[in-house]
Amino acid sequence: MVITLSSSPPIPSFCGLKTLFSSNPRSLSKPRTRLNFLKPKQDKGLNLQRNHNYNTNFGRESRSYRCNLSGFDLGGLEGPQSVIEAAGVLTAIIVVHESGHFLAAYLQGIHVSKFAVGFGPILAKFNANNVEYSLRAFPLGGFVGFPDNDPDSDIPVDDVNLLKNRPIFDRILVVSAGVIANIVFAFIIIFVQIVSVGLPVQEAFPGVLVPDVRPFSAASRDGLLPGDVILSVNGFELSKTGPKTVTEVVDVIKTSPRKYVLLGIHRGGAEPGGQDFAIKVTPDESYDGTGKIGVQLSPNVSIRKVKPDNIVQAFNFTGKEFWGLTSNVLDSLKQTFLNFSQSAEKVSGPVAIIAVGAEVARSNIDGLYQFAAILNINLAVINLLPLPALDGGTLALILIEAARGGKKLPLEVEQQIMSSGITLVLFLGVYLIIRDTLNLDFFKEML
Repeated sequence: MVITLSSSPPIPSFCGLKTLFSSNPRSLSKPRTRLNFLKPKQDKGLNLQRNHNYNTNFGRESRSYRCNLSGFDLGGLEGPQSVIEAAGVLTAIIVVHESGHFLAAYLQGIHVSKFAVGFGPILAKFNANNVEYSLRAFPLGGFVGFPDNDPDSDIPVDDVNLLKNRPIFDRILVVSAGVIANIVFAFIIIFVQIVSVGLPVQEAFPGVLVPDVRPFSAASRDGLLPGDVILSVNGFELSKTGPKTVTEVVDVIKTSPRKYVLLGIHRGGAEPGGQDFAIKVTPDESYDGTGKIGVQLSPNVSIRKVKPDNIVQAFNFTGKEFWGLTSNVLDSLKQTFLNFSQSAEKVSGPVAIIAVGAEVARSNIDGLYQFAAILNINLAVINLLPLPALDGGTLALILIEAARGGKKLPLEVEQQIMSSGITLVLFLGVYLIIRDTLNLDFFKEML
């Protein structure tokens, strides 16, 4: 999202391109609330699917929602309804962000000339109260435009209601209002989820669940079935579920190519007909010499929905969940900067975000609540970064002005800083759209 001053460099706030929804097995924390965001086949948590023909999937059990979209199966655009739902969520979040900027200006009497969703060529538009509302071609965010330096505007350049002529505090309020709107919207979404659906609470059980078994794999050949629970490995019992439990099974399999592994199995769930027995599975040898058996693994948990007893408890649940999601977003951003070379490929554009959202909508409609909440929080955090083309970059320029005693930087300098940032973001956005589109299954099949 971007705030623009007509015929001058934009004061930006861009739609965050770093998605933060994933099921990363190594980042499981408090085993309190979990949602099923990704189907098992799509989790690349330990990056084992590609190399070892099996992976671990935490899906709804993972408390961290960092989405490793570089390895993500973007075949998730099947089914128009789920795609429309995901696109609707992303569009609503963009509109909320821009509405924050717009309302902060409008309520202060500041002149506004444009309100746009998307960038580039105009697809549709209408005018009302001297404001042009438009839908544009590239869904990379949006912008609110101000006529501050518009040569075609009839407003005098010294008009006190032009944004550039307002006091520093007024401008800070306008620029930061988009972030504030997203934070408030995220809190409302979580509150509605808790009141209407309930708070998902996880109960952990011993062992590791096998959600899926690949046909013709070592696991299938030796008798392992989807739904089985691995209770022990080579005689060692597994504790209650957790990242270490899944990793223990993974490590044993990887270090045992062509050597049988004795798995203690429970089959049949909690029903009376359930049975415990042992299976000898002989992992195949992968190209890198490690073992693989062709299964997906996840913690053995059950999820129940807890509804609040009263409005006070509802706000209490909402506050805890909101802070938990915010902490995960901040942690993911921190890890991105600390390990940029490994995490840069996880930056994703609107196509990948919609693919994830569509998968969420198909697998668990309740998950759309947290999908929307996390997108809002992600957008708010990303836009606060003091970088050109982000709200934080504009705030940084205003704070520099304040530090200089109200003396602004030369207009040419501001234009150069912001224009370069916007250009970089647009190029990045187009690149991500092309890359993520080519990662869709039907494009892969065509290629």
